[in-house]
Amino acid sequence: MFPEHRPRRLRVTPAMRRLVGETTLRPRQLILPMFVAEGATEPRPIASMPGVVQHTRDSLRKAAVAAVRGGVGGLMIFGVPEKHDATGSGGIDENGILNVALRDLRSELGDETVLMADTCLDEFTDHGHCGVLDVDGNVDNDATLSVYAEMAVAQAEAGAHMVGPSGMMDGQVGVIRRALDQTGHADVGILAYSAKYASAFFGPFREAVNSQLKGDRKTYQQDPGNAREALREIELDIAEGADMVMVKPALSYLDVVRAAADLSSVPVAAYNISGEYAMVEAAAANGWLDRERTILEVLTSIRRAGADVILSYWAAEATAWLND
Repeated sequence: MFPEHRPRRLRVTPAMRRLVGETTLRPRQLILPMFVAEGATEPRPIASMPGVVQHTRDSLRKAAVAAVRGGVGGLMIFGVPEKHDATGSGGIDENGILNVALRDLRSELGDETVLMADTCLDEFTDHGHCGVLDVDGNVDNDATLSVYAEMAVAQAEAGAHMVGPSGMMDGQVGVIRRALDQTGHADVGILAYSAKYASAFFGPFREAVNSQLKGDRKTYQQDPGNAREALREIELDIAEGADMVMVKPALSYLDVVRAAADLSSVPVAAYNISGEYAMVEAAAANGWLDRERTILEVLTSIRRAGADVILSYWAAEATAWLND
């Protein structure tokens, strides 16, 4: 009679495996991050992220429409300005590249998708930090909050359905929520980057946004070894009014994603970031991995850990596979 238990019975055919599958991955759960560069006359390839580009306004609009019509759940837009300054003023300027691009996309797509904007200063500052600096060169938390409030309002007025404060400043969600409500944008949501780690996997992103970073971000992003701290940050952001919370990066922090999902009363997102993307692309280019299978396995693992939505540079491509 040995063995008495035969779990393989539930794996014998594709139909059986489909019937008992525990984790679903659907296009609506995928958000596509996109970069738009001021002054670009044609899309600029990002060498460390094969297949990803800094878009022109026109190519962004076309690619966004294609992704949305293909079924992705949302878009996260990052702006790459030509000029940087100490306060990141380009992020607040209604004619800055990010806000102009948001208007383009909202005009083109309306409410057909969830249009999100990165609400952070690192792309816009000449020092590359996520906030303004004090006289000693440190990121000034409270001075930065007032800039985030202005930035979020500018993005809402440009057409964003959700703003994404990603700078890990204390109190950022509450300040932004009040600013949005006071300016007539009570329906604009906040996707809070609640647990954002000081990760080596952000490397390719620096190229994607032409980062001017000097030093590191360890005084405001989290230590990779800390998990309880992430849960505290998530609880605080929910208390301040976050509509969604996010863990970033995803793959090295699946335990944190799981803990966030168990704790959170709002949807949980996870960002499958640039370095994670680059590793798979490099291995696939060398023939070491089956690219499609690996990508879908990566995304499924993030869903299995508990993420309700996933930000991924593979979102549009994965959507096409999932729709086949």
